[in-house]
Amino acid sequence: MSALTGHVEDYLRLRRALGVKLERAGQLLPPLVACLEAAGAGTVTSDLAIAWARLPQATPDHWAQRLAIARGFARYLQAIGPAAEVPPPGVFPARRHRPSPCLFTQRGICRVLEAALALRPPLRAATHEAIFGLIAASGMRIGEAIGLDDGDVDLDTGVITIREAKFGRSRLVPLHPTVTQALERYAAERGRLCPRPRPAAFFLSGAGTRLDRSGAGATFRKITADLGIRTAAVRPRVHDLRHSFAVQTLIRWQRAGRNVDERTGALSTYLGHVAPAGTYRYLSASPELMSLAAERLAGLEARQ
Repeated sequence: MSALTGHVEDYLRLRRALGVKLERAGQLLPPLVACLEAAGAGTVTSDLAIAWARLPQATPDHWAQRLAIARGFARYLQAIGPAAEVPPPGVFPARRHRPSPCLFTQRGICRVLEAALALRPPLRAATHEAIFGLIAASGMRIGEAIGLDDGDVDLDTGVITIREAKFGRSRLVPLHPTVTQALERYAAERGRLCPRPRPAAFFLSGAGTRLDRSGAGATFRKITADLGIRTAAVRPRVHDLRHSFAVQTLIRWQRAGRNVDERTGALSTYLGHVAPAGTYRYLSASPELMSLAAERLAGLEARQ
């Protein structure tokens, strides 16, 4: 193992111990080290890091992301020895923006689940219907759902345990009885179609292995395109099912006259947000939700 490779492992271990997953950095730093060593460099230099960031034929946004990963590693190396150079910020004109969510209605979710059931082979169909339904009904992240093992899903109590999720946080997710029943049906069907699965994963691919996140995303894109939901202007993601769950929950509370401010903390915990601020950003995603909030505010002002 080279010295730089050892530093990469130490850097990733240190950052992950602080709760940062660094999945992308874990993929890209080894190629960066290979580029540096091929050039005969013993540490990061600005010129080599910038040249490496531009290697793929991609957009400046992608270059900026790669260089940001190199800068983080270079700062770590500089703390060890001053020879490392930290590339300057702003080299590439990144224009990152949060994509506008596609908010699904109940009917839209049902259409997606019905289309998932038509997939082949049957195990792939059952898995995608179950995992998309779980995310839509619980607001779970796609990575959290894919990472579930059999022992994390307690169908007797209707509670899912999510371990070491975003920011290294774990939590319990109680399920509605109808969701538990749907997962029971999936578990029975999975056992029939794949009686001896290789992993302990709850959600299995058509090949009997743990479901792959990129594959699930590609399947969702194909389904929404076939249904006419996905267009050149509207590009639904699996994450939009989680977004829709949060928005619909807030809308139900508003319609029922509940105090949303008092309940948002509970919703934030349920969704796995670090703080309620992460949940409040959903307020601006739905015109209906904004309209209900405005009506509530007007009513409060009229009573004052």
